[in-house]
Amino acid sequence: MTSTSASEQHLRDLARLRRVRDRIDREYAQPLDVEALARGVNMSAGHLSREFRLAYGESPYAYLMTRRIERAMALLRRGDLSVTEVCFAVGCGSLGTFSTRFTELVGVPPSTYRREAARITAGMPSCVAKQVTRPIRNREAQVTQPHVA
Repeated sequence: MTSTSASEQHLRDLARLRRVRDRIDREYAQPLDVEALARGVNMSAGHLSREFRLAYGESPYAYLMTRRIERAMALLRRGDLSVTEVCFAVGCGSLGTFSTRFTELVGVPPSTYRREAARITAGMPSCVAKQVTRPIRNREAQVTQPHVA
């Protein structure tokens, strides 16, 4: 393989990875798995996972869960849905998995976030609230240790 054809192949792979990322962004609430995403771009699941991680720094599943948690945060800030309703609205099938992942990314359980979100973002435009409360990507939330005097 020449360097030109390798370069062209790399660009084609990046375009396919962008299509996968765009599909996750668009269809986050649908049942998605790596195999289905890989089939959609004619790649094997293993190859997609490796290439996606190289390109974006996290697995397709982690990216999907981050998208779901971001949307869940917005729904919880509204305050009109229960945590269980939000869990299913964003495409999670298990309340336990949703709560665990939410806590890992945000630093507090969804029920606590829902209670405190209105107070924290009071008076903020929704676009600013979204930026301020965005989950930490590629790293789990830092657990704050209580200060002992």
